Amino acid sequence: MSGDPTLLVRLRLPRAGFLLDVDLRLPGSGATVLFGPSGSGKTSILRCVAGLERAQDARIVVDGETWQDDAARVFLPTHRRALGYVFQEASLFAHLDVRGNLEFGRKRTRSPEAARTLQDAIELLGIGHLLGRPVGQLSGGERQRVAIARALATRPRILLLDEPLAALDAARRQEILPWLEKMHTELKLPMLYVTHSADELARLADHVVMLEQGRAKAAGPVDAVLSSIDGPAAAGEDAGALVHGVVAERSAEWQLIRVAFDGGNLWLRDSGVAVGSEVRLRILARDVSLTTREPADTSIQNHFPCMLESVAVASHPSQVLLRVRCGETALLARITRRALFDLGLETGSAAWVQVKSVALLS
Repeated sequence: MSGDPTLLVRLRLPRAGFLLDVDLRLPGSGATVLFGPSGSGKTSILRCVAGLERAQDARIVVDGETWQDDAARVFLPTHRRALGYVFQEASLFAHLDVRGNLEFGRKRTRSPEAARTLQDAIELLGIGHLLGRPVGQLSGGERQRVAIARALATRPRILLLDEPLAALDAARRQEILPWLEKMHTELKLPMLYVTHSADELARLADHVVMLEQGRAKAAGPVDAVLSSIDGPAAAGEDAGALVHGVVAERSAEWQLIRVAFDGGNLWLRDSGVAVGSEVRLRILARDVSLTTREPADTSIQNHFPCMLESVAVASHPSQVLLRVRCGETALLARITRRALFDLGLETGSAAWVQVKSVALLS
C-alpha cells in the first residue's frame, strides 16, 4: 500500500472471553472488509471508530483528523465525527416517508453541497421512485438502500457498514449487492465493511482484515490475502483466489463469453456483460485440478499452463493446498497428497491447471 493511510485504528477493548487488540493502517479509498466469525470483534471495531464505544490505549485517525488519542486525551463524540453508519437493520424513522428520512440525513450537515450530495446518492442507489413511499411499504433491500443514501447524505469522510445484508433473505441480498458494487466502484469514499460472508468479501473488498478472537490474523490487499496458502483464508471450503480480467469475446453460438486475464483465458456462461468490461472472478481451490500434460479430449475446457509455487498441508492430512502461478495470476488448488506424489510435482514444477467452475462476481 502506497501513500499515507487515511484510517489508523489502534485500540484495546475487553470483550466476553477475549481482548480485542488491533493496530491497523488502512487505505484511503475503496472498501476494507473486516472479516471473521461471529464474536471476533468486527462490530466492536466499527463502534469504536464511530465513538459508540470507548476503547483503551486507543488512537483513531480518519483523513488526517484525530477522533481519539488517549495519550493526548482526545475523544470526539459521535456527533462530531464525519461518518455515515449503516446498521444490520435499516433503522429508518417509521413516521417519515423515504424523502423525510433522507432529509433528516441531509440536515445533519450544513454544507452548501448537501442537497447535491443527497441527489447524487438518490441517483446512485436508484431510489428516486421511492421518495414518496411510506417506510412500511419498502422491501428489506429497499430499506437498506434508503439507509445507505441517508448515511451518504451527511457527506461523511468514511462510511461504516455493519453487516448490511445480514437481516435480508437470499433474494434480497442478491437484489442489493449490485447497488453496493456500484457504490464501491463510483464513490471515492473509503468504506469499512463488516461481514462473515465469503461471497460479500470476494465481491466487494479491495483490502481485507481477517479477525479471530480479537486479533488481526492477516491484513492486506484482498487478492494477496485470499491467494495465500498459509493464512486464515486458506482454511475451509471457501478457500480460493480472485482473478481480474476483461471480457474479450462473446460467442452467440454457444452463449459463452471469454474473459482474458494475465495467464490465460476463461470461457464462462454469457450473463450479458459487455465486451471490454473489466470483471472480477472467483475460483475456489476445490474447482482447480492439475495435470502434467496439456489436457485433451476433456469436457473441462478452461485450462492453461502454470508453475507450482508452494505447497501447504490442508485442513485434512490426506490433502494439500497448492499455490500455482499462471502468468501474473495466482490460483489455489486442493488435491490429495497421493495425487501430488503420483504426479511427481514439487515447487518450481511446470504443470497445467484445469478449472472446473468459475464465479463471475462483478
